[in-house]
Amino acid sequence: MSAESEKEAAARAAAALVRDGMTVGLGTGSTVKHFVIALAERGLRNLRCVATSPATEEQARGLGLPVEEFDRLERLDIAVDGADQIAPDGWIVKGGGGAHTREKIVAAASNRFVVIADASKVVDALRAPIPLEILPYGATATLAALHPALPRDAPPSPDGGLIADFHGDVSDPDALAARLSAMPGIVDHGLFPPSLTSDVIIARGGEIERRAR
Repeated sequence: MSAESEKEAAARAAAALVRDGMTVGLGTGSTVKHFVIALAERGLRNLRCVATSPATEEQARGLGLPVEEFDRLERLDIAVDGADQIAPDGWIVKGGGGAHTREKIVAAASNRFVVIADASKVVDALRAPIPLEILPYGATATLAALHPALPRDAPPSPDGGLIADFHGDVSDPDALAARLSAMPGIVDHGLFPPSLTSDVIIARGGEIERRAR
C-alpha cells in the first residue's frame, strides 16, 4: 500500500469518529486533505467546522462542509490533524505546513484530539528540524539566540508569523519545548506533548494501528 493510500485509510478511520452535530477542528496538510474528503462524504448533519489554515478552509467549503470563525466557539468536540513525526513516547512534531500555532490552539481546545498518519511518520526518536513560528519584529535576534535555527523559504503563517526551523538537539523534547516556549519572539513551536493527543491512528499497509492516551 502506498503512503497516499495509508493516509486515506487513516483519514477514513478518523472520519468515522465524527457524529452529527459535532464541532470539528480541521488540521492542515496532505493527510488532512484526505480526512476532509472522507468527512464530507459521510454527509453528517449540523456540523460546525473550524479550519487551521486558508487552504483547509477552502477545501472544506468546496466540499460543502460548514466552516466558521473559531472566535464563535469556546470548545470543540473533536479535532483531527496529521503529523510529521510520531515518537514511541507520544511526542509529536508538526508544522511542516507552517500552521502549527493554529493547530496547537485547536488541539488544546478540543475534547478529543486525533492524529492521523501513514507509517512513514513513525520514528524511533524525534529529530531536527523542529518547526517554529516567530514574530517578524526582531527575527534576526531571535534566530541568533536559538542557534542553530534557520529561516525557512516558505510563506508566512496564516497569522503573519515567520516560519523557521530549529536544527539543534531534540533528545529531550520536554526540556526543548519548555525552552522554546519561554523564549521571547517565538510564537509557538511544533513540539506537541503526549498530554495533548487523545488518539493516534496509523495506517500500516492494510492494517490500522490505534494508540490511545
